[in-house]
Amino acid sequence: MSSAKYHQIKDHILTQIRSGQWQEFQRVPSENQLAQQFAVSRMTARRALSELTDAGILTRTQGLGSFVASFKSQSSLLEIRNIADEVRERNHSYSCAPVTLESIDAIAPIAIALGVEPGEQVYHSVLVHFENDAPLQVEERFVNPELAPNYLQQDFHTLTPHEYLSQVAPLTEARHTVEAITPNQQMCTWLNLYNEEPCLQVIRRTWSQRGIVSFARLVSPGSKYRLGGHLTFTKRS
Repeated sequence: MSSAKYHQIKDHILTQIRSGQWQEFQRVPSENQLAQQFAVSRMTARRALSELTDAGILTRTQGLGSFVASFKSQSSLLEIRNIADEVRERNHSYSCAPVTLESIDAIAPIAIALGVEPGEQVYHSVLVHFENDAPLQVEERFVNPELAPNYLQQDFHTLTPHEYLSQVAPLTEARHTVEAITPNQQMCTWLNLYNEEPCLQVIRRTWSQRGIVSFARLVSPGSKYRLGGHLTFTKRS
């Protein structure tokens, strides 16, 4: 029951923001007020507020409460782009080789990342993206079947997962973790690396209005790929 109520609180807050009822920087109801309104514990209300804060939808100020975040500040520092478009913009040829397309039982870390129960069926894909026939990136992705039911039926030789998911579950939110890693032997084989060249790894979770869509790991040779972004600062009046 508390889990259902927790989702109701999040949906209520998001609806108020999307409808324009709550404007940026507006104070939202407190934990106590939400707990009373939805007949739940303060812990349940706090979880809803905390997750929306982590996602950049709300900001919290000690002693003052929670506020709707600046709409501009919700843009990710890392732009979500289609890798095929990036390659073609360089006037190079793009291609893709699917390695794995399957349905699997979600182990605990994957279930948590996708917001499903452990053991539930999720979709799993591994693809290698190429630029001028040279491996550029390995993309391992776990997808929530409820939000992209025909994912495994797509021809990823001609359509990237990003393109397909943007069509069926438009992106509303994303979170990234970026780090340098030493690739294992399997990754070296996929990327055609002859030594343990440092690689750039991006861990990305994406949301649509209906929930968490996918959890992906993107790995590229450090010598062939880089990330950039544009950060906009807003000034409160």
